Amino acid sequence: MRLVLFEPDIPQNTGTLLRLGACWNLAIDVVFPCGFIFDDARMRRAGMDYIDSVTLLRHTSWNAYLAWRAANPALAGRLLLLSTKAAVPYQEFAYRADDSIMVGRESGGVPEAVHAAADQRLVIPLRPGMRSLNVAIAAAVVAAEALRQTGFSSLA
Repeated sequence: MRLVLFEPDIPQNTGTLLRLGACWNLAIDVVFPCGFIFDDARMRRAGMDYIDSVTLLRHTSWNAYLAWRAANPALAGRLLLLSTKAAVPYQEFAYRADDSIMVGRESGGVPEAVHAAADQRLVIPLRPGMRSLNVAIAAAVVAAEALRQTGFSSLA
């Protein structure tokens, strides 16, 4: 299973997701550009000493990420986009161990082309009037359910 960060804006969220990836053995894909300088020193500070334990792939653009997916279908699996615009609640979806769970930019989500490329769009139900969760929290919530459904196979 993988977490995909589309053009992240906030280094602390990226560091949090790198730590989550290390702890749950989830590969992390970062689709550039980022809204901050993405370097090892900053990520080490945000992700603490967990950074050395995560599988991290950096993709220079959305098109580069799509090309990587096309060349690596066994690694990429289905692309599942977390979106406040989705209709399928995350807890009602049947996950597979090779799924890629994507979160968008903190400041603006993802463009329509990314929505269109997703195999499935999932929503986290929220109380009426609430806009969205922090991307790191959203990714953790959905990854926990995906891992529960797949028997925490990534930890084996």
